[in-house]
Amino acid sequence: MAEELNTGLLLFLPYRAMETRVFEELAAAGFDDITPSQARLFQRISPEGSRLSDLARQAGITKQSAGFLIDQLERLGYVHRAPDPADGRARLVQIAERGQRSVEAARAVVARVEAEWTSHLGERRMAQLRRILTDLREITDPWR
Repeated sequence: MAEELNTGLLLFLPYRAMETRVFEELAAAGFDDITPSQARLFQRISPEGSRLSDLARQAGITKQSAGFLIDQLERLGYVHRAPDPADGRARLVQIAERGQRSVEAARAVVARVEAEWTSHLGERRMAQLRRILTDLREITDPWR
């Protein structure tokens, strides 16, 4: 009898499949210059902008690594830095116009993947899956 996969791996496999689809379709749409490491930091930027130190902490990387990735994203036109209105000494990383277009393209891919999963699982089971994962987020996501 085959060994059952652990829950973490069962959660990771669909995530990885979705991530792969998003990167493939983003590349086809002209956003072929963003890496998974950059994207993992980019997706943490809040709509009003985020401080670099907050992005680093949320991504679980050093501030220096986050700064390096943000510098790359800025050169590629996905983000820009702006003064923080709450603290004149601080800067916020904000999503630039090209970055916003990539976000919209990625959301469309995610919607298609979720529609495929709903077709496979059925409306009721997909809704149940989302409720369960949302409940699990309460104890797994420190930035919720």
